[in-house]
Amino acid sequence: MEITFEGGKVVTAYCRGHLIRTDQPEASGGKDSAPSPFELYLASIGTCAGIYVKSFCDNRNIPAEKIKLLQKVEYDKDSGLPVSMEIEIRLPHDFPEKYRDSLIHVAGLCKVKKSIMSPPQFTIKAVQAD
Repeated sequence: MEITFEGGKVVTAYCRGHLIRTDQPEASGGKDSAPSPFELYLASIGTCAGIYVKSFCDNRNIPAEKIKLLQKVEYDKDSGLPVSMEIEIRLPHDFPEKYRDSLIHVAGLCKVKKSIMSPPQFTIKAVQAD
């Protein structure tokens, strides 16, 4: 993955031919032209859980169009960091009750969540470009 600076507070990542642009809110000096990096981090958790929910439904021929995931985050007042996250899976009335617990289980299998629960070691270094 390559990260570049596009001017202002815009920072862009290039990943497998995809462009992922971030910006900061106006209150933080940006133009709010894209989600902030932290918002993308939070979105990656919810969308990862969503992939697992969608795959579960697809494998059982259950329509997923009326299912929604709502993600709620509580923050520490001092640090501003998350202290708890909740993903609520909103199911339509006709969702098969026998799959409710299994759906909750598969949402928890999300690889992004797993990486948070078992964080990697980070190394940051600076090198001179050629």
